[in-house]
Amino acid sequence: MAYGPRRPGFYLGVLAIGFVVGGLLQSFLRRFLPQGPAKEVFTWSVTPTIGPVHLDLLVLSITLGPIGLDVSLLAVVGVVIAYLVARSLF
Repeated sequence: MAYGPRRPGFYLGVLAIGFVVGGLLQSFLRRFLPQGPAKEVFTWSVTPTIGPVHLDLLVLSITLGPIGLDVSLLAVVGVVIAYLVARSLF
């Protein structure tokens, strides 16, 4: 197993924290920016979805979905900020 800041858990943590920070920034700007081009650019997002996925076992039937991921410009900015902060700390 790899040790140090370059292990996969480190990158997954940075991605998760970055998406949360970006989502918070996006919610904040949606609430407080006035209507205009800046609000449209910063709060624009794409939501790809997968599903529903149906798994039918003889004894058990499971349906998952739809599962979506809301990706916006501020989510990407949040990931970059989280990576830069994590890189400077470790």
